[in-house]
Amino acid sequence: MQHLSGMDRARQALEKGDRFPAGALQPIVAESWLRCRDAGLDPRAAPGVSVIPFSDVRRRREAHAAVRRLAMAEMQLLHAQIAGSNFMIAFADPDGVVLDTISDQHFADSGAGRAIIPGSRWNENERGTNALGLVATARRPVAVYGREHYFVSHGHLSCMAAPVVGADGTVLGLLDASCAFEARQEHTHALVRMAAAQIENSLVFQHSSQSFVFAFHPRAEYLDTLSAGLLSVSVDGEVTSVNRAAQALLAGLPARLGARFDALFDARFGAAMDGLMGGGVIRVRDRAGSGVFMICRQIGQSQGAPSPKPAAAPPPMPSDAAPDFVSDDPALRGALKDLAEAVALAMPVLVTGETGTGKELMARHVHRLSRRKGAFVAVNCGAVPEDLFIAELFGHERGAFTNARSEGAPGLARAAHLGTLFLDEVADIPLAAQTALLRFLDGMEVRSVGASRTERVDVQIVSATNRDLEAMVAGRGFRADLLYRLNAFTVRLPPLGARSDLPAIVRTLVETLAPGTPVTDAAVAALSARPWPGNIRELKTVLQRALIRRRGDFLDEDCFDARPSQATAGDCCAECGERPLSRAKCQEIRAVHRQTGGNISHTAKRLGLSRTTVYKHVRP
Repeated sequence: MQHLSGMDRARQALEKGDRFPAGALQPIVAESWLRCRDAGLDPRAAPGVSVIPFSDVRRRREAHAAVRRLAMAEMQLLHAQIAGSNFMIAFADPDGVVLDTISDQHFADSGAGRAIIPGSRWNENERGTNALGLVATARRPVAVYGREHYFVSHGHLSCMAAPVVGADGTVLGLLDASCAFEARQEHTHALVRMAAAQIENSLVFQHSSQSFVFAFHPRAEYLDTLSAGLLSVSVDGEVTSVNRAAQALLAGLPARLGARFDALFDARFGAAMDGLMGGGVIRVRDRAGSGVFMICRQIGQSQGAPSPKPAAAPPPMPSDAAPDFVSDDPALRGALKDLAEAVALAMPVLVTGETGTGKELMARHVHRLSRRKGAFVAVNCGAVPEDLFIAELFGHERGAFTNARSEGAPGLARAAHLGTLFLDEVADIPLAAQTALLRFLDGMEVRSVGASRTERVDVQIVSATNRDLEAMVAGRGFRADLLYRLNAFTVRLPPLGARSDLPAIVRTLVETLAPGTPVTDAAVAALSARPWPGNIRELKTVLQRALIRRRGDFLDEDCFDARPSQATAGDCCAECGERPLSRAKCQEIRAVHRQTGGNISHTAKRLGLSRTTVYKHVRP
């Protein structure tokens, strides 16, 4: 007979209505299972789904604005610490209603990711045993791993949550990390607990700007850690705030709001202040007789302490082939696949794509791949007058033509020797100059205007255009033989609206514009649903405006213009009519359809819909 694990036996007992085997479950999980079973929940059924109106979400956000702002900073830090673990970080109010999420895109696209959204309520009566629901009830950190979840459908997840507790013992919010069951659960659970403690400590400083804040611990080397007790005391010696570590270290003593410093420590407040104001560490005894080291972390002032800055994510491992821009989209990864080998052979590279898709960034990436020691020299072919194009590119001798520089000029091709020559807007090269450029590409020899001798140069050629060069060749607007020289290796950049890595692009741009600024998943979803005719360049402008409009230290969906553009409002099928819910769903389907490159199957899988439903909304 096959030996069953403790969890297998516990699950069997759950489904049969029997008693759970002793020791098979955490006591808190066993108690939760009993409550769920008594409530009539079927563990094999689909869990209930409860999402409150967004107007209520906004009201709850406003009610918890102070703790939410601090939570967003910690969520950003957690995002950097557990990146790549297929996870989602959520902040919920004390009732277990999710207010914000920041997630790995793979998790966000999963069924679980689509269930953990702003407004979703994670109470035990509907969602069964889950970390958020348990923390809201138990008021202490809880981890629920895999099949410890009540519902079978949640068995592939691990959820770790911790409460954020105020100085008066009130739960102010809940922090949760949910990830794939096989991910780093214990490590993540510790990070969540630390993040919640950091939020609590920041609240002590924020709510005590007029008070002194003291850190204390039995060991001096722990004064700078989350294990240290924090105590804020008014100028007359009254406790105005206290963190949980302080309450634990002062167990049995009146470590609460309104208590007197002298009632907690044997040193008089005035005498302790004399020692602390010098910036040193003093040693005192609490009223229970335990010795502690103490230091002053804040002197009473009119403004609060600055918000903690999240630590920067560690830099990625260097790689010659890795671009320094986001390239997680499958179509773009395919375009980059053989680029390094092409550059190693000094093949000319043609970069095509709509305006604003990042063609110059790609050209600079080619330059880095080439490892050339020369300069990256860019020329906008459309901005150079036709009669001066050859002189600008190849140089000219002194007095070679009217208005020529008196000292002559070497030309951009010579300036790029041992480096890269980037021909931007190559479709705008005048026909007369195309012949000279073709001759140059054949032999890499440069002859200045007015000169009789040639000079050989060594350059990597990169060209770029947003126009259809093959169509121009057919219309005799571009030389076919020149095109065949330039497009030895072609990189096609997809438009932003068709890219699956738009969330990563958003977060990367925000980190560049305002380092350390968290971006919620709701903000990313709002941006993903918009059309982007100006591509990444337009997105950058929209983000800059949002950073100006934000009212906190983070970006959420309220930072963006809520009014859809005319293109977005009309991006809906006739079948939806004027029904707002249908129109919103249709626009979401069409946005994801664009991001997947028009793939019906991938769109249906990402949204959890049937292919028939998707086709109904995207058909011409």
